Amino acid sequence: MTRSSTERESPGKVLVVDDEADLRELLSLSLLRMGLDCETAGSVTEARAWLGKPGFALVLTDMNLPDGTGVDVVALATAAGLPVAMITAYGSAETAVAALKAGAFDYVEKPIEFATLKQLIGNVFKPAARREERAGTREGVRTDIPSLQGESRAVVQVRELIARLARTMAPVAISGPSGSGKELAARSIHAQGGRASGPFIAVNCGAIPEHLMEAEFFGYRKGAFTGANEDRDGFFQAAHGGTLLLDEVADLPLAMQVKLLRAIQERKVRKVGATLEEPVDVRLISATHKDLAKLVAGGGFRQDLYYRLNVIELKMPALSERAEDIPLLAKHLLTRIAERHGTSGVKLTESAQTVLATLRFPGNVRELENVLERAVALSDGASIDRDAIQLAARGLAPVASTDEEAAPLGASQSDVAPATASAIGPGEGAVEFPLDLEAHLDSIERKLIEQALLKTRYNRTQAAELLGLSFRQFRYRLQRLGIK
Repeated sequence: MTRSSTERESPGKVLVVDDEADLRELLSLSLLRMGLDCETAGSVTEARAWLGKPGFALVLTDMNLPDGTGVDVVALATAAGLPVAMITAYGSAETAVAALKAGAFDYVEKPIEFATLKQLIGNVFKPAARREERAGTREGVRTDIPSLQGESRAVVQVRELIARLARTMAPVAISGPSGSGKELAARSIHAQGGRASGPFIAVNCGAIPEHLMEAEFFGYRKGAFTGANEDRDGFFQAAHGGTLLLDEVADLPLAMQVKLLRAIQERKVRKVGATLEEPVDVRLISATHKDLAKLVAGGGFRQDLYYRLNVIELKMPALSERAEDIPLLAKHLLTRIAERHGTSGVKLTESAQTVLATLRFPGNVRELENVLERAVALSDGASIDRDAIQLAARGLAPVASTDEEAAPLGASQSDVAPATASAIGPGEGAVEFPLDLEAHLDSIERKLIEQALLKTRYNRTQAAELLGLSFRQFRYRLQRLGIK
């Protein structure tokens, strides 16, 4: 195609790969309306020939081709350093997930709407334009991108993966223990990607009452329910054009999981009380400290939603896996703590650093920060010494240097029971090793639940309260353990 002299300079050509001539022509005309040059190919072979030539900035490919699949084109495009989006059949979740896992930047569903195509094109070319602007001026270089502190191999690998993930639109599932920096990783993916100028909305799925979830996620219309005095947007609308982080996604009830799956598949949401759906453009990142695969196997999490969210997994290391980063982390955290307290220049003495290096932090980086915050309060203000750390970390166990469990700081050896070769359950005698620990714990849990049900005459709400569980948690345990 030839570009008219009245059109603005195109940022690059788009290669459209599809075996349907009509669709190729339709996409070509749509791209021309956006001021973009376009070439077309009807097979993998033709696509390979075009990609051997310079000047392309984006590839759009169908999955089904006469001499291969769209995944083959994805491989060719990514090898050439080009972003590629997949054209999928309507409602074909498996194809979309396969494309994203293969390295596709995004996907669009047939029939392709002009607004959807324009949105996808904008997600490719606008970030490129911003990068060029920042490269042309020193003042334009961002220095506020959140990043994980540390130089351990585990952290370096995570940072490298984050940089790659930022260039795609693929949903990311971040796993790792509590306090390991899952939200920080999500913010870093957002800040380094094409949606950095858009909003970043973090939602704690476990903190929203179940009866309010639909309204909080999708918004509501005035009069939809008692107290709905005005129209209100939900989290999806608030994150439009940016990133939505579903923190503790494993805590979503099953009913909400179904509605979330539909919103992800359709890229549309319907407010509570509304009759029409509205399109939303968000990148989804989910995070949890739980094992989603096990929850899926136990019926506590929908498999189809799991595959939608878990296109690419990012595992955050525990602090025990990157203990060599503790001195650098402590320095960084102290600077942040000092800013909150309005002080400056607080430093750790060498003896304090030595104590920190010997401690276990089951709460990971978050617990390290808590210890340092208490130590700042206990110090004389100029420096934090060994005693302040020991007081602040009272109750934390040092890293064991032998096979025996170490005593926590502040506890005498007489307070710690010796290790034995038996496990004691509530109301039970010793059991012999080797032992199926999971089955043993399930047996104990089942007995406690049955006792609670018996005591409350099988009132599940009261039984949950007796055990200190929410009703949703209690119901999940009943299902997992098969208690009727």
